[in-house]
Amino acid sequence: MRHVTLASGATVPQLGLGTWHMGESGAQRGAESDALRLGLDLGMTLIDTAEMYAEGGAEEVVAEAVKGRRDGAFIVSKVYPHNASRTGAIAACERSLKRLKTDHIDLYLLHWRGSHPLADTVAAFERLKADGKIRAWGVSNLDIDDMAELAGVPSGRNCVANQVLYHLGSRGIEWDLLGDCAKRKVAVMAYSPLGQGRILRDKALAKVAERHGVSVAAIALAWTMRHPHVVAIPKSSRPEHVRENLVAADLTLTAADLADLDAAFAPPKRATPLGML
Repeated sequence: MRHVTLASGATVPQLGLGTWHMGESGAQRGAESDALRLGLDLGMTLIDTAEMYAEGGAEEVVAEAVKGRRDGAFIVSKVYPHNASRTGAIAACERSLKRLKTDHIDLYLLHWRGSHPLADTVAAFERLKADGKIRAWGVSNLDIDDMAELAGVPSGRNCVANQVLYHLGSRGIEWDLLGDCAKRKVAVMAYSPLGQGRILRDKALAKVAERHGVSVAAIALAWTMRHPHVVAIPKSSRPEHVRENLVAADLTLTAADLADLDAAFAPPKRATPLGML
């Protein structure tokens, strides 16, 4: 498993576990927590969640998955924009901690920009960090102009991660944001790195997967993780998919592979608005 060292000093696996849409069905929660536990067993110790996911239900699934092994997991959660005020973010974090059944969140993110000033959100995050409620903080769905603004507010340069949409079918961040984050020592967390399954039907992707004798999902994830500062967080509720995804952690794509994928999924030729789901 390759790892990424955050600006905070924490080291995280380059391949983690997503939880979007988990916790929405009570009947599925057991299987979902089992899938997360398997991922932890296999070294995918970063689990990404949010108060938005099933309105806290996903955080409860994570709590069950890390029960008895909290120290071996790196938990990422996110605050709603409308909760991201100086006092609101602190209260939201307390609620997340209660659902997660833990005394700290390893990385706490602003889910996307809302009406509250970035300076207020950062102030709340810094207070949470000082109080030991979170170990580090970051953002999500912030474009290059937003990141420049963030760097200009007090303590704004303490941001260690930006979680954005990134997969073969959505490459806009390669124009400027990806490099900008690298210069700022901000890790990029790629959400929906499998394009919610749509890109997996592409013939070029299948050709590269056949060349390596792996699943198309493994190729798509390996492509995302070809950048040393990018962490991929695919969501998998089935054990076979968790194991398939793990293959990507040790997979290196060749120049021919990358050329074939560029031909099928063209790199950006101009700046475009940040993609979001």
